[in-house]
Amino acid sequence: MTRSKLLGLLSFWLLMVGTGVQAQQWSPKEAPLMTKFAKDVDPDNVLPEYPRPQMVRNEWMNLNGLWQYQPGTWENEPYPKGKLSSQILVPFAVESALSGVMESHERIWYRREFEIPNNWNGQRIHLNFGAVDYICEVFINDKSVGKHQGGYDPFSFDITDFLTKGKQTITVKVYDPTVKEGYPRGKQTLNPEGIMYTSVTGIWQTVWLEPVSELHIDQFKMEPDIDQSELNLTVLTKRGEKLSYTAEVRDGNKLIAKVEQENMAPTAIKIPNQKLWSPDSPFLYEMTITLKDGDKVVDQVDTYFGMRKISVEQEGDKQRIYLNNEFTFQMGPLDQGYWPDGLYTAPTDEALKYDLEITKKLGFNMTRKHIKVEPQRWYYWADKLGLMVWQDMPSPNSYTHGAPEPNKKAFTKELISMVETHWNSPSIVMWVVFNESQAQHDTKEYVSMVKGLDPSRLVNEASGGGDRGTGDVLDWHSYPPPVSPQSYFRATACGEYGGIGYQLADHIWNPDDLMQYVAVKDEEEYMKMYTDFTKMLTEFKTNQGLSAAVYTEITDVEIELNGIMTYDRILKVAPEKVAHANQQLINENLFIYTLVPTAETENIFWSYTTDQPAQDWMKVDFNAASWKKGKAGFGSKGTPGAKNGTAWNTDNIWLRRTFELGDISKITEDNLRLRVHHDDECVVYINGVEAAVLDGFTTGYVNVGLSKAAKKALRSNGQNVIAIHCKQNIGGQYIDAGLSISTGAKPISKGVLDKAKGN
Repeated sequence: MTRSKLLGLLSFWLLMVGTGVQAQQWSPKEAPLMTKFAKDVDPDNVLPEYPRPQMVRNEWMNLNGLWQYQPGTWENEPYPKGKLSSQILVPFAVESALSGVMESHERIWYRREFEIPNNWNGQRIHLNFGAVDYICEVFINDKSVGKHQGGYDPFSFDITDFLTKGKQTITVKVYDPTVKEGYPRGKQTLNPEGIMYTSVTGIWQTVWLEPVSELHIDQFKMEPDIDQSELNLTVLTKRGEKLSYTAEVRDGNKLIAKVEQENMAPTAIKIPNQKLWSPDSPFLYEMTITLKDGDKVVDQVDTYFGMRKISVEQEGDKQRIYLNNEFTFQMGPLDQGYWPDGLYTAPTDEALKYDLEITKKLGFNMTRKHIKVEPQRWYYWADKLGLMVWQDMPSPNSYTHGAPEPNKKAFTKELISMVETHWNSPSIVMWVVFNESQAQHDTKEYVSMVKGLDPSRLVNEASGGGDRGTGDVLDWHSYPPPVSPQSYFRATACGEYGGIGYQLADHIWNPDDLMQYVAVKDEEEYMKMYTDFTKMLTEFKTNQGLSAAVYTEITDVEIELNGIMTYDRILKVAPEKVAHANQQLINENLFIYTLVPTAETENIFWSYTTDQPAQDWMKVDFNAASWKKGKAGFGSKGTPGAKNGTAWNTDNIWLRRTFELGDISKITEDNLRLRVHHDDECVVYINGVEAAVLDGFTTGYVNVGLSKAAKKALRSNGQNVIAIHCKQNIGGQYIDAGLSISTGAKPISKGVLDKAKGN
């Protein structure tokens, strides 16, 4: 054996002694899929990066690594003495492959030993947890130091008075009810299926120690004001109102501002020649805050901030989301933050960063963190790389039938904690309180509460959920094509759409159980559908005032196969193709004008029948005198995006309508579109010629291409006939149609449009 190998084995043995897991080896379990990052997990050096990038102190000790572990039994079981029965790699949840356990337990125990460095003597020792799911009690040297409830909150205990000489023992008792008691849990379930995933129990973020003075900084809030070129700073301590603090702001190595504030009063720091933070230029200032007791420095932390503003501003009769006083269309993926090997916990910091790097590479400028709260380093990378973030509050009972009522006290506490923990991150531009009506309650009260806590960001009351008319954004979901809600007093967003399912062999979690909204066979078909959707969104942005859209989703998750990447982080399509479509959406316009109106804007009447008509029913000279007359649109109550005028509840409906066109000679055939809302499949004819065959359904009005023959069949300065057969298959039902003109990035002149309409 070489000398280096001998020293390596000795170091590993000493680590095991330090953790109380003597001479045992760790190896990960094998999940159905593993990422390339799993091989980089080192039990001697697990997630070694400082876990709190916006409040950094120099001295700290990482307690990640191998811990003793054993399952718990019941609520009041005796405290286990001595060594626990097995081992686990912290901070990976017990259900994960990287924990080395990959088992599901409602109750678990953790234990390890550590020693306090001698140079920490005379200071208060804080034990910090990034997050533990869900209820835990912490013991130092077999004595309880406190309890915590909440699966996404960071928390700390001052353990100084519980320490002894020499080695110390930390024990953590965990209880995770998951689906039982109405606590916030996001997409976790005990029986994974569809869009619900494997549960996460216990420690899942970094555990660490930190020495602080008895008088120290507990929290601070940084709120940029770009209109005044100021950073508003508030520094908080638990004691010492008579203390003072100094804040020094740097641009790289250059000191650009310094303030000294007495009696802990808030201050506004002038930022000369401010550089604004944006996805295109994510500039971050660095700042050091020094706490003083008289002339004595008692604490010092390093942080960073970005100067940026997010707001809703009026443009004409629409409200738009502005970034730094300019309209910026926000386009991002749904990001659920699950890993096949680590579940809630990315294998490494590089892995955590990777998803955000790929999001940028795909041409997105935003991401929606979906009903999960990440470790603080995730937001650091979003800040640094330049991605706007919509931050969801984790749901208490996501899509679970028979779930208990939401625990309102827990929901309120954890919502407040989410906002206060992350309100300094420049990347976060919106708080999303509820998702798709999941356990939605007291909506107006929560929106007011969040606005009161953080007036500098937007609040989305319920993405895709029950609209209570509050908050800054009206947000609808639609699958697979996007939709554009309409509002005169809120900005509008399509908070979820897409879900294009494209499978890569050997990168599927469970080949026998697949979930996707719509399936495609290859990259070409995928990109055609993806690009069609971004063009629709560009039209919505240009003509209807849409401010944002969220594509489902950045990765597959377990059996849900809607990702641009597989669950093990393999790109399914060329990223430059997706980036091109996204950047066109963000930066370009597609103007659409009404040529033949629909029920969206006018009272339109059609002839219709629900009985099978004669074969020539779509012809121009067909006599439909026996058909009924009805106001558009035709459908059932509750169908998304419908403008119901006439009830339709049979399997089939046939419609005819005549319309006049003016001079369309200046309108090229390539500019003509069918504007239609169909649920489900339909065939459309113009002057007896097949114009479009449409499968599936839409959840709003969309503009689709017409056949060349139908375009040629249109009669300028004359009467025309549009005829439709629509078939009901499942769910809602609706049909309405008209014609529109698409002129691309250039608007059409009013004179040409008026002539085409015959005005």
